[in-house]
Amino acid sequence: MKKTYKLLLTALFSLWFMTGCVQRGLPQLPGDHSGYGQGGWGSSTEEEEENIDISDIDQNLTESGSDISQEAQKVARIPFPVSEYNRLARTGKGTVKGKIYVTDGYDRKVFGKATRLYLNPKTSYSDQWYRESYIGGHKMQKADDRLFNYLRFTSSDANGNFAFYGVPTGSYYLIGTVKCGQECGYETPKNIRIATIVKVSGNQVVEKDLVGNMY
Repeated sequence: MKKTYKLLLTALFSLWFMTGCVQRGLPQLPGDHSGYGQGGWGSSTEEEEENIDISDIDQNLTESGSDISQEAQKVARIPFPVSEYNRLARTGKGTVKGKIYVTDGYDRKVFGKATRLYLNPKTSYSDQWYRESYIGGHKMQKADDRLFNYLRFTSSDANGNFAFYGVPTGSYYLIGTVKCGQECGYETPKNIRIATIVKVSGNQVVEKDLVGNMY
């Protein structure tokens, strides 16, 4: 009887061990993506890219692509200059920091709170965006997906402060938006896009405010 009881216990223990102790895949932690987020170069997943609002750089990613006639009216982008981007440094020790805000005629400031900012390397491709979209106000056709591999981004705090770390030597378009409503004299909130050029060399700390006008 004792022998039978022991055999039964052994069988039950073995069954529990095999069903309860089998190793399972560990769940992926939210936001656990190497190189993504503040200070990281564009190594995001497809899902993350869909959630990134880059309307400051590519106005058309959130628009419907079904209207062919409207797409044809947009400014065509130049071919993506692969050789230019291949020459860009991918790592660095520079820092770009400052505040993002807009001002009115009385020098009152409205800061960009918790808004996303970008460093877009200055190339013939981004020069066209700056000239046609930012300065000219024209809508452009969708940006080449390869551009995302070279964008660097961060977010400002509640007071409009921002910082980029580990920036390689080079020239960049610093881009961001300030959402402004009644405090800027608008009946409905409006996104004010701001862009400027910054240059970084070595381990230099560049202090550059991103400033726009309410009107």
